[in-house]
Amino acid sequence: MRTLPIIAVALLLGAVVAFLVARSLSSGGESIESVPVVVAAEPIEPGAKINPLQLRIVRWPVLSRPTGGFDVVADATGRIARAPIEVDEPVVEGKLAPQAARGGLSSIIALGKRAVSVRVNDVIGVAGFALPGSYVDVIVSAKDASEKPFSRIVLSRVRVLAAAQDTGADPSKPKLVNAVTLELTPAEAEKLDLARTIGTLSLVLRNELDQATETQADASHAARLSDLLSSEVVGPVVEAPAAAAPVVKPPVRPRVKSDKPSSAPEKMDELRGTHRSNVSQENP
Repeated sequence: MRTLPIIAVALLLGAVVAFLVARSLSSGGESIESVPVVVAAEPIEPGAKINPLQLRIVRWPVLSRPTGGFDVVADATGRIARAPIEVDEPVVEGKLAPQAARGGLSSIIALGKRAVSVRVNDVIGVAGFALPGSYVDVIVSAKDASEKPFSRIVLSRVRVLAAAQDTGADPSKPKLVNAVTLELTPAEAEKLDLARTIGTLSLVLRNELDQATETQADASHAARLSDLLSSEVVGPVVEAPAAAAPVVKPPVRPRVKSDKPSSAPEKMDELRGTHRSNVSQENP
């Protein structure tokens, strides 16, 4: 009969522990506070004016609230996007143009920069992958004062603002265009304008995370025709077998025939029986 009180006490302790655990979990969940945050309900392209149908409000943890975000849809309505905004991405002040901006390409140009358009083709334009938001290097191919061809990087890591008239594009879908617009400083714009008057421009697509730029020392050596026709061989050099040395024959001296008869007759040995005697014989 003693087992019944023990079982009853065990059940009572189990119930108490379950109640305390459930209470602690419920109180912990209520401690996480959230705030309303305006996010994009659909993709927003740069240069476009935001309408209220493109926005919605979600609950966001207060500890990770995005800096410069909005909690009311009306505050972000009518603003111009300076950068692409993806679905469910918070709309922040850093991706919007000033309130007085009217939209279009001029609204997405950074302060102190200029927009310059250059003509390209499907090869020079990296087969359509020079899309808005990507970074490229600009190469000029021309001839120097000696009429010798050369190629050189004149601008490094410049941002593409638009491809043709589009300021937004899907990176997974290349688009062939005949012109791109680059974001440059005033000094870079002057250099680009001079470069396209002396030769042909090419765009070289680069990694968007690559922050390195070509310095003056790195770009001082331009690629020339002699670099393509260099006799240097890359890799192990296989020596050809040595050719056999030519055999030089000694010169043949002509034989001079003497007009004088030989005065000394040639002597021959004549053997008769067991006796040998010398017999003189004149040359014919």
